[in-house]
Amino acid sequence: MSSLANWSYTTPCTIWKPLGKDRYGQSLGWSAPLVIMADYQGGLSKRLGDIGFEQVVKNTFWTEYAEAKAGDYILIGESDNSDPIAAGADEVMQSIQYADTFERTTDDWAILTGV
Repeated sequence: MSSLANWSYTTPCTIWKPLGKDRYGQSLGWSAPLVIMADYQGGLSKRLGDIGFEQVVKNTFWTEYAEAKAGDYILIGESDNSDPIAAGADEVMQSIQYADTFERTTDDWAILTGV
């Protein structure tokens, strides 16, 4: 962890990854919960348009964790629950990479969840 991330990413967050689907399209469940260090910002809005609801960002997590993908689930805080939905986690919609501008050791990531 870079020295800047060390003082910035101070909140434990839990992430789950889907294990895929069986040959019938049924979920194989979730990976074990993994605690990562992050910082976050909340902001929830929802808009009803002419053709339905628009998906908007609910939370943004800043972290050095590079493995988050759309379809994963993330929660502010620590959880040992094997089911992210039961734990109250939100679905990852997108993960965006940012350069480690100052130290060039580990890139930063913004993990966006949506509603």
